Amino acid sequence: MITVDCGISGIEDIDYANNLGLTTIVTDHHEPLEILPKGLAVIDPKIENSKYPFRELAGVGVVFKLIQAISIKLKLDAKEYLKYLDLVCLGTISDIVPLVDENRVITKLGLKLIETHRNVGIRYLLESCGFKTVNSGVVSFGIAPRINACGRMGFAEDALKLFITESLDEIKKLSNKLNEYNRKRQDTEKRIIQEAISEIEKNQEQNKNIIVLSKQGWHHGVIGIVSSKITDTYLKPSILLCEEDGICKGSGRSVEGLDLHEALNAVSKTLDKYGGHAMACGVSLKKENLETFKQAINEYIETLNLSEIKPVINIDAEVSLKDISIEKVKELSKLEPFGEANETPIFVIKNLKIEAIRAITEGTHLKLKLKDENTSIDAIGFGLGSYTEDYKIGDKVNIVGNLEINAFNGLETIQMNLKDMIKSL
Repeated sequence: MITVDCGISGIEDIDYANNLGLTTIVTDHHEPLEILPKGLAVIDPKIENSKYPFRELAGVGVVFKLIQAISIKLKLDAKEYLKYLDLVCLGTISDIVPLVDENRVITKLGLKLIETHRNVGIRYLLESCGFKTVNSGVVSFGIAPRINACGRMGFAEDALKLFITESLDEIKKLSNKLNEYNRKRQDTEKRIIQEAISEIEKNQEQNKNIIVLSKQGWHHGVIGIVSSKITDTYLKPSILLCEEDGICKGSGRSVEGLDLHEALNAVSKTLDKYGGHAMACGVSLKKENLETFKQAINEYIETLNLSEIKPVINIDAEVSLKDISIEKVKELSKLEPFGEANETPIFVIKNLKIEAIRAITEGTHLKLKLKDENTSIDAIGFGLGSYTEDYKIGDKVNIVGNLEINAFNGLETIQMNLKDMIKSL
């Protein structure tokens, strides 16, 4: 048995497999506990004293290195393992690991392989989403959510079949299924977010050091996403749990400055199982221990004396509208693949006048037209629809975001993907 992206904290599970007579190889990239599982081999670049030179591989990257090592040992041609780089690329981007060093190489080469459409399943999934180009953003916001939705909604086999089947009819059906799973995932996620926010506001959970919520009926597959959104909304670490048969299982997300895995280490006596990274974790505990756990982890975080956490946008450069051209914006693509630790460049443009402002998509998003002397630019702010309450036509503002090319009806224009906006002094 070979584990994939799990097992480093599954001490009892590996012991059970050993007792059944199974030979186990653990491949993982999560933080190990003090005790390692007793597998035939335990492969994890984060193991203490590991001699591997790069510790930030994704789970799929660790598997790829195992395949590479086996191929070299068997003296196989390099193409026998390099042909999987398209799938390794998808997994690396989706796992939100730093796109630096070896991850950057994997992603760069993998995207080139995806562009060749060697894997027909990936090609049809791209087409069904309406994407005509391939880059890290398309993977992050187009392909990855649909693949993940299969597992989250309980149909992981369909994503696997999409990548390995040779039947064109089945590929088309599976692509449609993935899009439908993603829609259901979005609906489920929206419901849980509303319930979680209601619970937070009712009990003033946002005033605590960490938001911990638990409820029956929450879907195991999406609460990790919801936890991430709760953390982004309240700027607090959060853990969301599903209650079932007296057990609370769930996921947590952290903020910069708090190692959530270390926090769980500190209160491990209240937990049955846990694992993950500094910024994300999985947790399981008995319901009877829930209140003890909440109190213990809040008290632990209190001892860290963390200053008030505020969101920070790191700006790469200040530009003016007269300095921007379609050609220059396109040149930014040379810095790809963008992702964790290699973010899309962030620019600030100051003293722009609002010519038009409105909320779109039921008030969720923000649409702007801004002007500086004789030059104007459109801007879109996803999730910033509420800004229409604070800004009006004629206001002078400073805007921060990513510069993009918006292609519509064959016409290319420059657009700012807005991250934030403040009134000019």
